[in-house]
Amino acid sequence: MSAQPQYITDSKGQKLSVILPMADYLELLEDLEDLATIAERKDEGTIPLGRSKRT
Repeated sequence: MSAQPQYITDSKGQKLSVILPMADYLELLEDLEDLATIAERKDEGTIPLGRSKRT
C-alpha cells in the first residue's frame, strides 16, 4: 500500500473525506474481509496437529 491519501476538507480545514488509489482501497477491503472472518471464527474449536488430516 502506498498510503498516499488525499483529503477533501471543509472551509475550516476539517477533513470530510479521503481519496485513495484504487489498489490501496482494494487492499483495505481485503484486509477488512479477513478481519471479519477472523472475528466470526474466534470461538471455533481447534484440531490438534496430530489429529489433522495430511494430504
